[in-house]
Amino acid sequence: MRIATYRHLNQRHVGQVSADGQHVTAFQVSAEVAEHGALRLIESLMAGGALPALATTAVPVQDVQLEAPLPLPRRNIWCVGRNYHEHAKELSASVFKDSNTNTQAWPIVFTKVPECVVGPTDPVQLPGSAVSDHIDYEAELAVVIGKGGKNISAADAMQHVYGYTIVNDVTARDVQMRHQQWDMGKSFDTFCPMGPWLVTADELDGTRTRVRCFVNGELRQDGPTEQLIFDIPTLIETISRGITLYPGDIIATGTPAGVGMGLKPPRYLQAGDVVRVEIDGIGHIENKFI
Repeated sequence: MRIATYRHLNQRHVGQVSADGQHVTAFQVSAEVAEHGALRLIESLMAGGALPALATTAVPVQDVQLEAPLPLPRRNIWCVGRNYHEHAKELSASVFKDSNTNTQAWPIVFTKVPECVVGPTDPVQLPGSAVSDHIDYEAELAVVIGKGGKNISAADAMQHVYGYTIVNDVTARDVQMRHQQWDMGKSFDTFCPMGPWLVTADELDGTRTRVRCFVNGELRQDGPTEQLIFDIPTLIETISRGITLYPGDIIATGTPAGVGMGLKPPRYLQAGDVVRVEIDGIGHIENKFI
């Protein structure tokens, strides 16, 4: 199943996307439920409820404005750094070369504030050179938790996955380095485009898909999730150690090689650039940087 959050006739809806991706049918829910996108549906399902009934009329996807499937995340988005082998190598030759972090020992985990989430076609606001002029893209598969829990074992972890979506973990590299931690440089307004919808785990195996990123039509990133240093079960096990995960929590699993910082010379995003992220089995998001 694909669940989308969207606006139609100036109202937010959450609905089911057709198998061909051409139409969406709204769930019959209150405005308050729809305001949170797929979140309230996931919470209800995990509490033993059922999906709401669907409206009788489908709407063409081209006639709606798709939004992030979880436009108001319940809390910060969990993110993982340097989680593809080739990406870890490219950053080892960058300004991060002096880092003492052993990327093979434990995942690097940080967060992005929920307010940075925007939709799959929304513009991303460059902050201006006085704040940062080293803005980078990071195409990522995001896991959406269904069944919550704490101290989840890797063996049981996939039972806790509700589905998947796409995020672009946009990053201000100079701010990331300046503060010697990553949250601030990752959390600027609009720095987490997400979408185009949520694909449930029964329709997509996130451990075997492919992540691609194009900048102005040029392929920059292309990596299969089989190349993750720490796979999805390991990430869930690690993040849930002593910390309760809740339905609707989001885990961005890391980005493949090819980020702007890793190029020689580095190539950071400029006003007018368009970044497209594609993941097999989900679809794509495409955002203009302004």
